[in-house]
Amino acid sequence: QVRLVESGGGLVQPGGSLRISCAASGSGFRINTMAWYRQAPGKEREFVALVTWSDGNTGYADSVKGRFTISRDNAKNTVYLQMNGLKPEDTAVYYCNVGAVVGVLIIMTYWGKGTLVTVSS
Repeated sequence: QVRLVESGGGLVQPGGSLRISCAASGSGFRINTMAWYRQAPGKEREFVALVTWSDGNTGYADSVKGRFTISRDNAKNTVYLQMNGLKPEDTAVYYCNVGAVVGVLIIMTYWGKGTLVTVSS
């Protein structure tokens, strides 16, 4: 069982920065990957960024490359998303996702409740 709690969302002006975080808690699991997705009003949920837990490899959507940075703190089971140069089109609910190994080889996926990021003047 995995519980995910996002925090750090809020209102920011265009060109500004924001850092959001997601902490995983529970027992009987080992994190394989943690990622961020987002969903804007009237849009489908889309991938933003991912980090692998063992070696720290990262991947980003083209729309955020060069502006967003994903990082992890293995000891705290926490992932961060540093967002710079924010644009109005970045406005969305940002969701944390974890791919966790349960048992030996079974990988399960879990979602947080989301944190709202609003980019507006």
